[in-house]
Amino acid sequence: MDVELGTALRAAGLRVTPGRLAVLEALAEHPHSTAERLRVASGAGLSIQSVHNVLADLTAARMIRRIESAGSAALYERRIGDNHHHVVCTTCGAVADVDCAHGSAPCLTPIDTNGFAIATAEVTFWGQCASCQELTLPALPMTSLLPTIKEIDQ
Repeated sequence: MDVELGTALRAAGLRVTPGRLAVLEALAEHPHSTAERLRVASGAGLSIQSVHNVLADLTAARMIRRIESAGSAALYERRIGDNHHHVVCTTCGAVADVDCAHGSAPCLTPIDTNGFAIATAEVTFWGQCASCQELTLPALPMTSLLPTIKEIDQ
């Protein structure tokens, strides 16, 4: 067992379980991963429902962050507690962290908050990664990242 992960789980008020440890370790190796990718990467034989339960617990405990880019499955990362954003490749779907030039949250100031106390702003940049630029693959419209009806039915 990773002692630091066990200590962090306990500090967050969570029990230390093999599933939680496996998902946290997989997430350290594979940031910006879907639940399915983490299920496979954990090698713990967890069901997809168990992984979703672990991810929900870890997100609620603020040990990980859930990223929901338009047209993509939810991704998860362990980088929390700072103000950073993400860039998504419109060709291959790769995701990378982008440090915020402003520094502190929220880095965007709306004209009207409609009475909300703004705590943070999530920014997703879209573009083409260096690998896809080298291959001279055309950037796809953002809607091409959405699953087709056939994919949803499977």
